[in-house]
Amino acid sequence: MGKQLNIFNDAVKIWQQESSEGNARDYNFDTLSGVSLNPLYYPESGSNSYLDKLGFPGQYPYTRGIHANMYRGKLWTMRQFAGFGTPEETNERYHYLLNHGQTGLSVAYDMPTLMGYDPDHPYSAGEVGKCGVSVASLKDMERLFEGIDLGEISVSQTINGPAIILLAFYIAVAENKGVPLEKIQGTLQNDILKEFIAQKEWIFPPEPSMRIITDMMTYCANHLPKFNTISISGYHIREAGSTAAQELAFTLADGFTYVEYGINAGLDVDDFAPRLSFFFNSHLDFFEEIAKYRAARRIWARHMKEKYNAKNPRSWKLRFHTQTAGCSLTAQQPEINIARTAFQAMAAVLGGTQSLHTNSMDETLALPSEKAAEIALRTQQLIAFETGAANVVDPLGGSWFIEELTNKLEKEAEDYFDKIDGMGGVIPAIEKGYFQREIAYAASEYQRKVDAKRRIVVGVNEFVKENEEIEIPLLKISDDVGEMQVEALNKIRSERDEVAVQQALSNIQEACISKTNLMEPIIVAVKAYATMGEIVISLKAEFGEWQEAAVF
Repeated sequence: MGKQLNIFNDAVKIWQQESSEGNARDYNFDTLSGVSLNPLYYPESGSNSYLDKLGFPGQYPYTRGIHANMYRGKLWTMRQFAGFGTPEETNERYHYLLNHGQTGLSVAYDMPTLMGYDPDHPYSAGEVGKCGVSVASLKDMERLFEGIDLGEISVSQTINGPAIILLAFYIAVAENKGVPLEKIQGTLQNDILKEFIAQKEWIFPPEPSMRIITDMMTYCANHLPKFNTISISGYHIREAGSTAAQELAFTLADGFTYVEYGINAGLDVDDFAPRLSFFFNSHLDFFEEIAKYRAARRIWARHMKEKYNAKNPRSWKLRFHTQTAGCSLTAQQPEINIARTAFQAMAAVLGGTQSLHTNSMDETLALPSEKAAEIALRTQQLIAFETGAANVVDPLGGSWFIEELTNKLEKEAEDYFDKIDGMGGVIPAIEKGYFQREIAYAASEYQRKVDAKRRIVVGVNEFVKENEEIEIPLLKISDDVGEMQVEALNKIRSERDEVAVQQALSNIQEACISKTNLMEPIIVAVKAYATMGEIVISLKAEFGEWQEAAVF
């Protein structure tokens, strides 16, 4: 008993030291009534079980948070996802958000960009700039970030299949602005496994896709020390209809697969694992979501330390971005989506997110209007400064309900890992349609409950407004965007050195064959103003395209 107490007291002292040495916001952390609050609450004496399962913030297994001070030291990054129309239009929205207190940027690309097609491709007709910003060349990326200091602002990009090309655009823009690569901060989603599982925006087959990602991990480990190469994404898995446990398990299984590919490529796990980050959904069940985030941190820490032999504590820390659940929003009574988003955002904060996007009330009907986007951002600011949620580190830690729910989700996730391993790993499970079927069954079961009113969706199957008229202003994207982007593309092609472009594209194909790292030749190509679509065609010539087999 005495030894246990000494270990516990040592952990307390470590936390106290790290907390005192860490960042501290100059802010009043008392309650509104003037009650003084401790930064953290914990038992007077702890058992081995407490330290093994919970521990202290900033200490393994990080159940209570990855930083000793959490939001007492620094608030989460308020990062609203935005992109529409031309690069100039989106750039204007970015400046608007930054001027209203946003602290990071998140790029939403249109469907042609996500799928690797230039604006003049037949498949792009009618889609250019509609659900995100159109970016097909280095010039587009320069227009997108005009007047924005890429050495100071953290930028997240939601891009997967052609992510290596968009990263090359971004690197070239930063270099043209005189920003040293070691100062670039940001995140690429770049999680192709979840595309095969849920979102379906793939280009190349799984193995070539993993080769591309491994090349990016290697390059970034050597050149971009502050850049997150992959944001391993559960968000889309949940949006496709999974349960919380499936989101947790399938996302972490993907993460472990990236770790294994990095190790097999000859990288030291501690050279790249600290730059892996995660992206989770915050859905409707308030307490389940909080427990999910806590379980995710604990599982990741344990596997990274015990299975993958990571020595650097930064490799054990699961850092994550959260977005409120788009699939939970309703076209009916859209104003009440503000309330849905608010409690989902609160769950993310109480679960210890590092950054957060709050959906806008109108997103089931259109891309967010300026007013709707401002309300969504203000929602985060209300949580940060008016609720007291950021005043205490892990305020729900130790709750019997929360801890039991965390344990149950952890157990469910581990059971899924065993099933996936039994199939030979994530990629064989994808090829067998396992994930796709599991998600489809879960989505079907949820919908059956809604149809039977065993799950109430306010405004949809209960508390319905008859003959409702939508009276909120909606953002409309001009039909001229496609023509404008094609004109810009043609101008680039007419002015560039075509010989240099063709040589650069040929060098990319040679790198595919020789298994040379693809980042350098692609950076050379984008600087010669090769377009995204042209580079994708060069990669397809060697890697082919993925065709999903029927899963039922």
